[in-house]
Amino acid sequence: MLDRIERDPRFAFTLDGQLATVDDYLELRPEAEERLRRLIAEGRLTVGPWRTLVDEFLVSGETIVRNLEAGWARAGDFGAPLPVGYLPDAFGHIAQMPQILRAAGLRHAVVWRGVPAAVDSHAFRWEAPDGSAVRAEYLVDGYGNAAYLLDDRERLVESLDAFAAKVGPFFGDDDLLAMYGTDHMAPAPDLVERVEELNAAQDRYEVRVTTLAHYFAGAGEPPAQPVWRGEMRSAARANMLMNVTSARIDLKAAAGRAERGLERYAEPLQALWGGEWPEAPLSVAWGRVLDNSAHDSICGCSADPVSAQVLVRYAEAEQIAAELTRKAVEAVAARAPRGGVVVVNPSPAERRGLVELDLRVPADWDEVALELPDGRRVGVQETARPCVVLYEAEVDGAELVAHLRRRLHGRELFGRWLNALEVTGRELTFRVGTEPDPPTLDIGALVAELERVATPGERRLFRIEEWPRRTLLAAVPVPALGWTSARPVEGAGAIDAPVVAGARGLANGLVEVEVAADGTLTLTCAGARLTGVGRLVDGGDFGDSYNYGPPKQDRLVEEPESVRVEVCESGPVRGVLEIVRAYAWPVAAVGDGSARSDETATVVVTQQVELRAGE
Repeated sequence: MLDRIERDPRFAFTLDGQLATVDDYLELRPEAEERLRRLIAEGRLTVGPWRTLVDEFLVSGETIVRNLEAGWARAGDFGAPLPVGYLPDAFGHIAQMPQILRAAGLRHAVVWRGVPAAVDSHAFRWEAPDGSAVRAEYLVDGYGNAAYLLDDRERLVESLDAFAAKVGPFFGDDDLLAMYGTDHMAPAPDLVERVEELNAAQDRYEVRVTTLAHYFAGAGEPPAQPVWRGEMRSAARANMLMNVTSARIDLKAAAGRAERGLERYAEPLQALWGGEWPEAPLSVAWGRVLDNSAHDSICGCSADPVSAQVLVRYAEAEQIAAELTRKAVEAVAARAPRGGVVVVNPSPAERRGLVELDLRVPADWDEVALELPDGRRVGVQETARPCVVLYEAEVDGAELVAHLRRRLHGRELFGRWLNALEVTGRELTFRVGTEPDPPTLDIGALVAELERVATPGERRLFRIEEWPRRTLLAAVPVPALGWTSARPVEGAGAIDAPVVAGARGLANGLVEVEVAADGTLTLTCAGARLTGVGRLVDGGDFGDSYNYGPPKQDRLVEEPESVRVEVCESGPVRGVLEIVRAYAWPVAAVGDGSARSDETATVVVTQQVELRAGE
């Protein structure tokens, strides 16, 4: 394409709005960067404004804003970005998009899918709920509506007349916007010559090869009419492909983890307590997330290798977010008394959030509570007492030191921190823990003590053991954007709105959950009652990775063969029920897939239902 533009000054090209395309190219052809800068400066090549063409419904609002921000900045590195919110193939549009574009200084948008039948003009006023408005350009018949306009050199005029007849009613006296290009298509080698032939063969239209930037250069403010306010998800004129919401659901879950890790934890906690801003790792993490927000990527409608890369990028972003979160919380923990924990609240409002803690608790305590800095005691629910003896063997005194050294790596012993050596009679107990306690330990002195008690020929009991620990649940109150400390104490504490679990239900004074005979739930809260929650219906699918399509003769299975309910946790902080339903689901299609067979297989579906104290 660069060769074409440089060779013929009459030729121009608009890239697809994604700067990721440019960066991918320059990674292999870095020597072309100056060529790009020159052609963009001349106005014959248009790039931007997005990093990737984002799917607006399957990623967070923060991802959308940063996608535009990153694309605009990168396009600015080369010159002037396309000053238009170019969204030619997004699977529908969120209501806030005009607001996002205007906040970025953009007055125009380009859209196709989702535009409702009520819009009868190529240009219309698109308003966000807050009143922000842009001039939206409707791509009548799609972003490739003129892709084949010049294919037949013998019928150029007839092709132009047919195109004008089709899109002309939307344009009136305005210039027609003909999008020459589509997926995986290069322009004809003699494109400009064909355009000149077309202009010479008729005088009704002057056909020009130009860029979207030139097309919008003369466009004014949003027209008064027609007006569309809010989201656009109409399938009146284009397939919305909405079923991608459930295609490759693992990608959607990975996106949620990565975005939540960055937005809700890593960035706010680093801003509050992290010290120097971690610009480089955050830039890498957000880059992975933005690349994945491309509509065919996060939608899960691409080939297997693409989805594999999407999962890798999200995993890297999630790992960076988790590490930055850990470092920020460690800075908080350093300010708290030893022997307890810190609980951090990243929300801008006070919360009483459920936390799960693994704490050192003396074995002889019958009851445990968490004591807050002001002396209040919070009740807990014990869920486990981890095994504390990790290793035990009888060892001859002559082998004791070697036996330890073969298992010791620095201060790490069996995946724990080595914290102490206790000598009791013939028993040698190496105390380990999940944190260094004390913070520093003289390993040389500990080995010397072991050598002192080692008598060749005398067999000693060699034991690696943790201090007694318990896994506890608690609902700890924490101030807005703040933290509190808590330490385990012997005795009982208060629990607000405790959970009570029955054989087929949960309740905490705020919400009641009942399991029906078919395994669905009935929820009662604040006078409202919902029934049939969690109902499953199995049907056939004769569609593709974009669209769900039921077979002509479908067999719907709504009722389970059996239902079993187990109480996994009975409160008072958290109650958990496990509902196990067995279904007989058809496993094959008949012939061409237009119907489902009578052959079935038993499929077991396990669902956990959780209710927390005070929530």
